[in-house]
Amino acid sequence: MRHIRLARADDADGWRDAARALIAASVPPERVSWSVGEEGGDLFAALAPAGEASAPEPGPGFTVPRAFLEVMRLAIVHRDPERFGLLYTLLWRLRTAPRLIEDRADPLVRRLDEMVRSVRRDMHKMRAFVRFREVAEGEGSRFVAWFEPDHHIVRLNAGFFVRRFAAMRWSILTPECAIHWDGERLTEGPGASPADAPGGDPVEAMWHGYYAAIFNPARVKIGAMLKEMPRKYWKNLPETALIPQLIAGAQARETQMIAAATPADDATAPRRAVRGDSGDRGRAWALLRAEAAGCTRCPLHAGAGGTVFGEGPVDARLMLVGEQPGDREDQAGRPFVGPAGQLLDRALGEAGIDRGRLYLTNAVKHFKHVQRGPRRIHQTPGPAEIDACAWWIEQERLVIRPPVLLALGATAARALLGPGGTIAALRGRAHRLADGAEAWVTVHPSYLLRLPDADRARDEYRRFVDDLGLAWARAEALAGGGAGALEARP
Repeated sequence: MRHIRLARADDADGWRDAARALIAASVPPERVSWSVGEEGGDLFAALAPAGEASAPEPGPGFTVPRAFLEVMRLAIVHRDPERFGLLYTLLWRLRTAPRLIEDRADPLVRRLDEMVRSVRRDMHKMRAFVRFREVAEGEGSRFVAWFEPDHHIVRLNAGFFVRRFAAMRWSILTPECAIHWDGERLTEGPGASPADAPGGDPVEAMWHGYYAAIFNPARVKIGAMLKEMPRKYWKNLPETALIPQLIAGAQARETQMIAAATPADDATAPRRAVRGDSGDRGRAWALLRAEAAGCTRCPLHAGAGGTVFGEGPVDARLMLVGEQPGDREDQAGRPFVGPAGQLLDRALGEAGIDRGRLYLTNAVKHFKHVQRGPRRIHQTPGPAEIDACAWWIEQERLVIRPPVLLALGATAARALLGPGGTIAALRGRAHRLADGAEAWVTVHPSYLLRLPDADRARDEYRRFVDDLGLAWARAEALAGGGAGALEARP
């Protein structure tokens, strides 16, 4: 049994020299034990003969794939105590299978790949969440930061901070070690504790004021934020202390705004549409529309012309929810103005419904597409995009308070009712929502435009007109207080 003792937890050079010598001596992985400094090795370390407590002499090497060198460079700093043995096992196998490193189905390769990804995430977190605070030092100043990495990445990551902050003197303190830059030379010191780092500086008060001023709750995606920035890093960042109160304050302002827009006598009859004074409700809607114009809750905003918000009376009895704006809607900034919107207008006319009395919106507010030459080809929104935009649908419902909502297509149905269920299964019956409103489901008018068979297209169009009429009759009945016991037509 060979027992290899490395100088440090991130001793890549020591591991490489030892591994090269072991391979040259044809020592199989099961005959090697690894440890760091004064730590004990693995379960086999105690069996190592006294004369084999250090690395063998280096011998002739062999060529390894370039990809292995990158895996080794990152995996060696992972906190997993088995990393040295796993890397040597992979190196041993690469002698006879040099393309093994490309086989992501291999359990060993997959495990090391997961370790590499974890280390890369940790390095990114350190670069993103280190916050320097200024402290006096002699006649000048030094910038000091505290960070708690998950892996042994400090030395590997030091070069980034040297390049990024080359002109200032700084120190990064971690439990394992500390690194210091004086403007010319990087040095290392022993580990530290949070008490050794400064608690704040005068600049942070200015930063708090600036951050609070630019904070926009419409752009907060809490789930994504916590995934990217776990709470363990919050204590290191001055602005994160403000986030809970800013979110709570935004929610309180929103509640007050909606409450101010709700007539007092409407509180006892939340499903009744208000046909009288809707000025406050109109102002609430205008504020929501302005806020949605800057929405970045999902990546779709980057490629679209802008947010296409809903439109219609703020006391509408029926809300039609489509899928997403198309190319025409994206250009015009209004919902349902393209070919599908024109077909919808015709169907509404045949159903005896004035479009001007409806509130029309979409489950997703930005146009999802792929560019093919000069054309922008529509793509169906995914679950993440629907979920990200669900906040806006909920806000529109809070302001409009329609007794009935009609989902046009599967995307809209998912936004209102959640995942699961086909149009055929959901169509023709009321679905009670949490606030007491009813949701009905039908096809999207674009579906009718795509039907190649003329007879089927005609039949489906008639069903669509019937669905519109049924939803409108139900909305009128609920708004008027009637029972409205209506059945869907076959």
